[in-house]
Amino acid sequence: MSQRRGSVSPFFCFVRDQLPELRRRGLPVARVVDAIPHCRQAWASLTEEEKAKYLEKARKWNGKNRSQKTEKETHNLGDPVPASLTKKMPSVTSLPDALAVSWNNDQAVVTDIFYFLDIYSHGKLPSQCELRFLPCEIGCVRYSLQDGITADFHHFIDPEAPPRGFRYHCQAAGAETHKIPISGFHLPRTCYTVVLQELLEFAQPARGVQPRFFCRSNDRFRISWCLGRMASVAGIESPLQLFAVEDLIVELYLKKYLKEPSKTWVSRKLDVCLWDFSSNTRCKWHEENDIICCALASCKKIAYCISRSLASVYGVPLTAAHLPPGVSHGDQSTSTRIVKLDAACQKMKAESSGYDRPFGSPSQDREFIPSNRDSPCGVKTSLGVKEVSYREEELLHF
Repeated sequence: MSQRRGSVSPFFCFVRDQLPELRRRGLPVARVVDAIPHCRQAWASLTEEEKAKYLEKARKWNGKNRSQKTEKETHNLGDPVPASLTKKMPSVTSLPDALAVSWNNDQAVVTDIFYFLDIYSHGKLPSQCELRFLPCEIGCVRYSLQDGITADFHHFIDPEAPPRGFRYHCQAAGAETHKIPISGFHLPRTCYTVVLQELLEFAQPARGVQPRFFCRSNDRFRISWCLGRMASVAGIESPLQLFAVEDLIVELYLKKYLKEPSKTWVSRKLDVCLWDFSSNTRCKWHEENDIICCALASCKKIAYCISRSLASVYGVPLTAAHLPPGVSHGDQSTSTRIVKLDAACQKMKAESSGYDRPFGSPSQDREFIPSNRDSPCGVKTSLGVKEVSYREEELLHF
């Protein structure tokens, strides 16, 4: 909704056009963001024909800036995409402008369907290697605020042979995370072609609406590269659109509170280890071997975080589809068990702390919107809560 993201929405164009009239009425609207609360009702009352005019304005403006934005994002990632894959790479961008238009009311928000996706790899190879990643596991869930997780998708992927001299590098990287061996794995693996075909069948468009896939922003390059590589090898055009789940959460908060949390704050809340050992979260193999890192689990934990924090805000009762078994669906408070991992053992330490809380409303969390006070951003100073630095919080989680 804001220009700083590199694109504008039809609603943004509408608000910008209303600025002169709002200023004439004496309202303190120095910027577009100041005028948003005064324009939401007027926007909702517009006809589809009137909204179409602003949709065309936004499309023209975004068309002029899209190529420049894509080039900048690729440079910032520091990992150029091989030229042979650029035509088959899925779209990696911010949330579509049409999202603000489709969410006309809370009911449209809670019924909207999202797909959370993750792909694990046998490590990350240097830029001089043609193969940057070796995809070995894929997980995906279908989710809505109203119904929770309605379906899940999971496969172990038959990886390509690692480049000569990098086999140990790949195996060691996997041993530190998902622990899936490069060879000698006793469970069946699926080839690239079947994985992509079944993923596209799993996310069949509903009512002509293109399915939207979301992942953590730090994982976008890896997942996008893996999808592109699999599409290239399989000879399949991949129409998937890949967005950052942090952007989705920001929009869900903005829709309800008319205030935007920082993406750093959202990312920290997504890093909770609250559900690492919850049943029915990891795939069967990772569950049986008590391994935390699982592609399916990372997708489900995103859904759990959104459910725990935003379902009640939108008036949706929590069910077994929103949270894992054994979690109280009616209690929104969180008395968590912090998991402290060590090379020799896995030690559980009970803590009653707010730092593993998935999210919170502005009234519940003082760090929701950074203030200009002396306390640094990301540090709680509420009564009865001990101040903990960002580095100390990381040590609690890991």
